[in-house]
Amino acid sequence: MNPLHERLEHLSRRHFFKAAGIAAGRIALGGMLLPELARAAANKSHAPHAHPALPGLPHFAPKAKRLIYLFMNGAPSQIDLLDYKPGLGKIYDTDLPESVRNGQRLTTMTSGQTRFPIAPSKYRFQQYGQSGMWFSELLPHTAKLADDIAVVRSVHTDAINHDPAVTFIQTGNQIPGKPSLGSWLSYGLGSECDNLPAFVVMTPRWSAKRDAQALYQRLWEAGFLPTKHAGVALRSKGDSVLYLNDPPGVDPAGRRNLLDALAKLNQAEYRKIGDPEINTRIAQYEMAFRMQTSVPELTSIAGESAATLALYGPEVTSPGTFAHSALMARRLAERGVRCIEIFHREWDHHGDLTRDLPLQCRDVDQACFGLITDLKQRGMLDETLVVWGGEFGRTVYCQGKLERDNYGRDHHPRCFTMWMAGGGIKGGIVHGETDDFSYNIIRDPVHIRDINATILHCLGINHRALTYKFQGLDQRLTGVEEANPVKAILA
Repeated sequence: MNPLHERLEHLSRRHFFKAAGIAAGRIALGGMLLPELARAAANKSHAPHAHPALPGLPHFAPKAKRLIYLFMNGAPSQIDLLDYKPGLGKIYDTDLPESVRNGQRLTTMTSGQTRFPIAPSKYRFQQYGQSGMWFSELLPHTAKLADDIAVVRSVHTDAINHDPAVTFIQTGNQIPGKPSLGSWLSYGLGSECDNLPAFVVMTPRWSAKRDAQALYQRLWEAGFLPTKHAGVALRSKGDSVLYLNDPPGVDPAGRRNLLDALAKLNQAEYRKIGDPEINTRIAQYEMAFRMQTSVPELTSIAGESAATLALYGPEVTSPGTFAHSALMARRLAERGVRCIEIFHREWDHHGDLTRDLPLQCRDVDQACFGLITDLKQRGMLDETLVVWGGEFGRTVYCQGKLERDNYGRDHHPRCFTMWMAGGGIKGGIVHGETDDFSYNIIRDPVHIRDINATILHCLGINHRALTYKFQGLDQRLTGVEEANPVKAILA
C-alpha cells in the first residue's frame, strides 16, 4: 500500500464522479429525511433511532421483535434428550443394519471401526404437558415447557464436522466469511436501542470434563456487511466489554471532547474519500461512549427480585455461567437489543457421554426454563423468539467401547432436534419424525436453511428479499438453494 498512489487514485476522474454521485445521494437523502427530522424535533418522543431498519423492512407484520438464540456448540445427542426411541433397548449391542446406514459417509473418528454397535440411551423418558411430549430425565425443567415450545425432530445439515457445520448454521454457508444471522438482523431491522449494540454474544463456561471445540469470533462477525452489524461479545471476567473504561487521567468530559474532535476529522476524511466504513467508525465511537453508562447498568442485577433469580437456578448470580447469561439475555431483550446469542460449548461427546452430558444439561436446563418463564411473566415471550439447538446430531451407534452405563456417539448430520418458542411459534407441537434408530428422517425434513428462513419469517422478513450485493451477487442468509419457513410450527 502506497499512500501517495492512494491519494493520486482518489484524485482521478473516476473518483471525482464517484464522490459527486455520493454527494448527490446525500443531498437527495437529506431532502427525503428533512420532513421526518422536523417531525422528530417537534416530538422528541418519536425521534428516529440512531440505527433504524432498512426502508421497507419488516416486509410484513412481525410476530417477534427480537431473537434469543441458545446455541449448544458441539452437538447435543438427540437420542438421549428429545428423540425417544424405546425399541433400541431390545437390540443393544447389535450392529446397525447397513440398510439403515445406507453408505452414509463417516467421520475419521469411526470410519475405522469394524462394528457399529447400537447404543440405546440409558436415560428414562417421560411424557409432559397436554401435548404429551417426550423428554429425557436430564431435562426435567425444560420438560415443564412442553406446551410452550415447538420441537423439530427432523432437522438436517450438509456438514459432518464441527467448524463447517457451525459456520453453516450461523451464516448460511460452510465457507467462512459470510455475515452471521445476528448481523443480518441488525442490518435489516436495525435496533430499538441507542445505548447498546443491536447484536450481543455471550460465551459462558461449561461443566463437562474435557476441552471444548474452538469457537471463532467470525461466527458473529458481519462478513461483507458494514462492520457496525458485527456482534459484540459481553464478557464475564474483567471489563464486560473491552476498552469500555476510561484510562487513568481521562474523565467523561475529556473523552466527549476527544470524540467530538475525532468525529470532525473523520467527517472531513469521509467528504474526501466517501468510504462508508468511516461513518461506521464514527457511529461505533459514539456507541462505545454511550455504553460506558448503559453496560454497567445492564450487568448490575441488584434490582432483580429473589423470585426472578430463583427461576434461573443457583448459578444465576455467578457471572460466566449459562444461568447468568440467560438472565443477561432477558435484560438485553427488554432494553431493545435485536439479537442475543449464547454459545454454550462442549456438547461433543465421542466418549464418556454419560459422565459429561448430565453436567451440560445441568448447566442449561433450569436456566432455559427460567428464561422462557421470565419472558412469559413479563409479557415479552409473544414478541421474543427463542431458539435452542446445535450444529448436527449424534449417531445411534457407539464410538469406541460400548458399555451399558457408558458410551460415546459420533457426529450425525442426517437428523437432529431443535426447539423454538415465543413470537410466531405454535407451542405444544412436535414436527418431523425419524426412523426407529434416529438415523434417517421419515417425515417432514427440515434443512437448516429452513430453520433460518423460519427465524427471519417470525421477525417479519421474507428471506428471499433480504439481500446484499457482494461479488456481483445478491447475497442472502439462506443462499440460492430452496428454503422455506416451517409453516407447521408457525402460530
